[in-house]
Amino acid sequence: MKKMLQFLQVIAMLSASIGMTQEKGKHELLRGANFIETKVYSPEEDAQILKLYEDLRVADVSDGMDMVGLPGVGLVDPAIHADWVDHENLSHQFRGIAVTARYVPTQRPDRPAAGEDFSQWEGNFYTRYSSEAFTQLIKPGTVVVIDDVEEKDIGSIGSFNILAWHKLGAVGVVTDASARDTDEIAIEKVPLYLRHKGRGIRPGRNELESVNRPVVIGGVLVCPGDMVVADGDGVIVVPRAVAEPVAKFAREILNKDKAGRKNLYESIGKPLDRTLK
Repeated sequence: MKKMLQFLQVIAMLSASIGMTQEKGKHELLRGANFIETKVYSPEEDAQILKLYEDLRVADVSDGMDMVGLPGVGLVDPAIHADWVDHENLSHQFRGIAVTARYVPTQRPDRPAAGEDFSQWEGNFYTRYSSEAFTQLIKPGTVVVIDDVEEKDIGSIGSFNILAWHKLGAVGVVTDASARDTDEIAIEKVPLYLRHKGRGIRPGRNELESVNRPVVIGGVLVCPGDMVVADGDGVIVVPRAVAEPVAKFAREILNKDKAGRKNLYESIGKPLDRTLK
């Protein structure tokens, strides 16, 4: 009975968060219409959620999603994986709040007009069509989530811009497509989860469609403000409406796991590692 009540509460929260489809007039639909609201959270609300997720693992959070009645929800395609892994300090892991961007294939010419300077054309394309407008929303605790053009060889993320996002406060980056300069990104130690390596630049290949709207990454809906957790097991997205109860269950699971593993370590004389402290 208790679990059924929890499940019904989760459904109610999700319905309130996403909202029911609203009737829109033909004129409004002709101009394009959004049906999922982008919710805005205060710095205090974000700080509270970030605190709840400190040190939680993807596995713990996945179990927490099961316990609130959302089994399998939020588990990103495992093909989206860590670009680099730090087994000593676990610095490839992150827990953060989603800021989203969506890039789509461009229909514009993929090269300058005859006689046009390449650098000028490239700069104009970046500025007008394929910008990084989402950087205005990055703050400490942000995860940059980029829905990009998987089928094309585009290095939308590179060692320069990812470090700039990190400087603004981004704790990690997730994309369903590619990044380039991945050797340097690994040296910089900015957490990055991607589908494959890329090499090309954005001009002539993609353009920015939206910022802070719902996107799909590895088969999973990501709404701005959702909680994103990533480690060696992959990436999981927690709908903001259920972030608190999921964290509560995940914390209980983690604490039990740590206690059990600590006993095993001590029984065989194995020194405790950082995951048990």
